[in-house]
Order: sequence, then C-alpha cells, then structure tokens
Amino acid sequence: MSVFVVLLGAPGAGKGTQAQRLAARTGLPHISSGDIFRENLKNQTELGKLAQQYMSKGELVPDDVTIAMIRERLSRPDCARGAFLDGFPRTPVQAQALDDMLAELGGRVAVVPFIEVPEEELVERLSGRLICRAQGHIFHKKYRPPKVPGVCDYDGSELYQREDDRPEVVRRRIRVYLEQTMPLVEYYRQRGLLVDIDGTRSVDEVTEALWAVLPDEVKQA
Repeated sequence: MSVFVVLLGAPGAGKGTQAQRLAARTGLPHISSGDIFRENLKNQTELGKLAQQYMSKGELVPDDVTIAMIRERLSRPDCARGAFLDGFPRTPVQAQALDDMLAELGGRVAVVPFIEVPEEELVERLSGRLICRAQGHIFHKKYRPPKVPGVCDYDGSELYQREDDRPEVVRRRIRVYLEQTMPLVEYYRQRGLLVDIDGTRSVDEVTEALWAVLPDEVKQA
C-alpha cells in the first residue's frame, strides 16, 4: 500500500522546504498543489483551461477541478509508493476526497505533521523577503541579507519586495490560512493522524523532528 504524508503549516512555516528535504531523503516525490496548477495552466490541459476560466474571473477554482488535478498527478508511476503532499488538502471536504481517492488508488494518509510557528515570527520571515528583478534570487533582510543593500549578490540587479510580502498583506494571508485550516487540523486530529511540530527551531532541527514522527513504512518506502 502506498503511504502519503500531508504537511500542514501557515505561509512561512517552511513546509515546502521540509517537504523537499524529506522527499530527497526517502525518494518519495514532493507534490505541491501550486506546481500542479502551474503545470496544468502552462500545458493548457483540459483541467488547466477549466481552471483558467474561473481564475480569469477572479473566482475560486471549484473543488472538483482541483481534486481532478490532484488525482491525475497521484495516479502517475512516481507516486506508486506514496508522496509528500504540500498545499492539498486545504479543507475537510478536500481531505475526505483525498481519503476516497487514495482508497481507490491503494494508498492512505499515514501521518499529518502540523508545523506551528507564532504569527509574529511568520510575519518577520515573510515580510523580510527580497527578490532580484533579473533572475529571482531570494534574499532576506534578517536571515540572508545581500552584501550591498538593495543589490543582488549574483547579478547586481535591483532587489524588491513583492506586494504580497508586505507586513499588512502577510498578516491577512496568515489569518485567512489559519481560519481555513483549523477545521482541517481538527479533521486529522480526530483521526489520530495529526502531529504538532515546533517550527521555530532551525531548519535542520525541524527536519529531524519530522523524520522522527514518520512511520517506518514512509522511511522505507
């Protein structure tokens, strides 16, 4: 049976970074819902075209379209042993759809780590991000400052802050995420799958904490 790990955490909690690290360590793929959307839109698949119709009107993509994209991705050969899921599910309805989908594919959710970081630290992490205009190199005002303020170390282009990385926007993003995700946290907690992870520690320490809660079947997949 294939085994899947659902990583939960607010924007800035580091779930994408940790998913990549765990994927490299186990050989299981890291499946990002954002990557799946971008792939479908770029390749103009039927699902991508359908999603674009809603997005171009500023509307949310319906669950059934999102779930169909996820189903197609999880049915590929590289997910035969399982995967780390990042960004999906976002709601209890999507979580139930995932359970049903995995049951059909011969898999199940093995564990759901919830990487917790206080709001103020999340704001500091996200609102300090700087991006270079030429190549998209990423810096941080506190954690990874450029050698020369406002200038990329690699190509000398200007560093700028994205609109959605401004503190007031970051706070709104975090609160929306938490409001939407708390029911999902409870969904998995009630099923005995949720594990709280302290995300305030170093990247390496968080990786080891996550590794410690992975079932042997995931580590040996």
